Amino acid sequence: MDNNTSPQSGTGFFKTCFNGVNALSERCIDSSSLVKTYPDIGELAFGRKGKIIVAIFLYLELYLVAIDFLILEGDNLEKLFPNANLHVAGLKIGTKRGFVLIFSLLVLPTTWLRSLNMLAYVALGGVMASVILIACVLWVGAFDGVGFHEKGVLVNWSGIPTAMSLYAFCFSGHAVFPMIYTGMRNRKTFPTVLLICFIICTLGYGLTGAIGYLMYGESLRSQVTLNLPSNNFATSIAIYTTLINPFTKFALLITPIAEAIEGSLHAGKHWTVSVFVRTALVFSTTVVAIAVPFFAYVVALTGSFLSSTVTMLLPCVCYLKISSRTSRKLRLELVVCLGVLSFSGC
Repeated sequence: MDNNTSPQSGTGFFKTCFNGVNALSERCIDSSSLVKTYPDIGELAFGRKGKIIVAIFLYLELYLVAIDFLILEGDNLEKLFPNANLHVAGLKIGTKRGFVLIFSLLVLPTTWLRSLNMLAYVALGGVMASVILIACVLWVGAFDGVGFHEKGVLVNWSGIPTAMSLYAFCFSGHAVFPMIYTGMRNRKTFPTVLLICFIICTLGYGLTGAIGYLMYGESLRSQVTLNLPSNNFATSIAIYTTLINPFTKFALLITPIAEAIEGSLHAGKHWTVSVFVRTALVFSTTVVAIAVPFFAYVVALTGSFLSSTVTMLLPCVCYLKISSRTSRKLRLELVVCLGVLSFSGC
């Protein structure tokens, strides 16, 4: 890859302050026809070693998030059908494990889709499911006798590290930004689309967290749907929509990993090899989800170690390296990036 190609300056850094990968993706991808993925940005900044390091953090994050989704499905299906008896080849397996297996089989065909246009329509269902989920939780609190009366400590300082890890996990999606950007018909709308999405997500996460704590206080579990009363219509809808959300996003997580493996095998155009790779990835995530069924711990690990690195550290480091080739003046972005790096390292 040509490391001497300088990025374009069409994207303002104030957008980078909002989302580092946003401006970085635009500048780097537009500056070189060889930059298509997030690891390519690492290669543009630091060469082959940079690409490998970025790829390790990136794909491991996506892999763990996919595992989180499988655990999430198993927890909520077990809540919905607590007395289900599942048998495989005559052997009785646990309810939660059985539901993880069923979900992995159902989601498997969506991972075979190689067109982002098709995946975009699938992911749209996840957006609607999130809106319905928040509405159902509000309904349970307001009209089903739960109320919003719980009180507790305003700030629990001992829980700040875990809270920050979970918060970082909620915004882990940067890994697929370059892939989405290159797949857009009108790339100029990418910053606006991303800004709107992050604002909506922030409001949604904040609202759900606040009402969940007001409803259940210190007894609030890692998934608010597990706190909702059983045999309740609104609870059933909330759980069903929770099940839909990972189903619509699972393929977006697996696709970058699969494409990287297919590229290393030089089998990008072979559909049979592609199906085998993606099936193997789903199988492996299923095995890990069954072996480590602790949703909160996996999410905290992903958020603290991987999501923070991919979201804040790597974008700033790559941006500083790339921009240093075109200007050595002390600019505002340098100060901000160094501030982000200092904060992330604390």
